[in-house]
Amino acid sequence: MAKSKEDIIKDIDSHLTKSGRRFYSEFYIGITNDVVRRLFTEHNVSKDKMWWIYRRASSAQIAREVEAYYIKKGMRGGSGGGNDESLIVYCYAIHPTTIE
Repeated sequence: MAKSKEDIIKDIDSHLTKSGRRFYSEFYIGITNDVVRRLFTEHNVSKDKMWWIYRRASSAQIAREVEAYYIKKGMRGGSGGGNDESLIVYCYAIHPTTIE
């Protein structure tokens, strides 16, 4: 289900409290049109053993706004990626085995 900017931020913030981490710089934020490929293959996030979350935005613009919001707060990642079909915002806790 597609969500608004505010709902995605609320969901991510709520999930962040369960991460056991204190700093935004300990997380990576990004957008994609294929979350399975991006998170679990390209970033090497363990589906079962690591902290991660993703949400589908109602537009690519909203996905970019959420990404920019967290980058401004200090999360790792970069704006300008993705394409017009990149509706999924994803976030994961950086670990020695993940690939940024």
